[in-house]
Amino acid sequence: MDRSFLFLLGSARQGGNTEALARAAAEQLPAGVEQRWLDLTRLPLAGYVDARHSGESWPEVRGPEAENEALLREATVAATDIVIASPLYWYSVSSWTKAYLDHWSKWLTVPGLDFRARMAGGTLWGVAAMGDRDETVAEPLRLMLGNTAAYLRMDYGGLLLGNGSAPGQVLDDTRALTRAKTFFARRTPVAPAAGQ
Repeated sequence: MDRSFLFLLGSARQGGNTEALARAAAEQLPAGVEQRWLDLTRLPLAGYVDARHSGESWPEVRGPEAENEALLREATVAATDIVIASPLYWYSVSSWTKAYLDHWSKWLTVPGLDFRARMAGGTLWGVAAMGDRDETVAEPLRLMLGNTAAYLRMDYGGLLLGNGSAPGQVLDDTRALTRAKTFFARRTPVAPAAGQ
């Protein structure tokens, strides 16, 4: 099966450090591997309302938010590799990224979509820039992505971290740029979080 990467950008800053690090890693992908880049800040979603156990249907969404949701849903299930590219915000992902991931719960219930089956066997990756040099502060993000992958029977490719707060600063992080060169070349998935 040919691989297709979906990069989901969740930064409040256009062309920020996380995107720069993700693009450095993507440059290493073999020619011909499909790459699709979507900016979650430019594709706002309706507020997530959890209707799974209410006995009611999901609230109807119309207009641009419905179109954005449909675009993101179809792009997600069409990709073999999902790359969450979000700066580390309060030890996890940005609000735009979290809203996107919350909609996965809704997509699990869409008749005929078979979201869980279509996601199984794919790979979930993470890329994040952070202002702290201590990478242990990103452990909640690593666990969230690993557990999400395990829940959907996806492989978890890992989390590429870089240091950068001021614009372009991550490009001075030689350790992160070195990791970026081989990040997507991993053949063995990262073990899921404990208990999975």
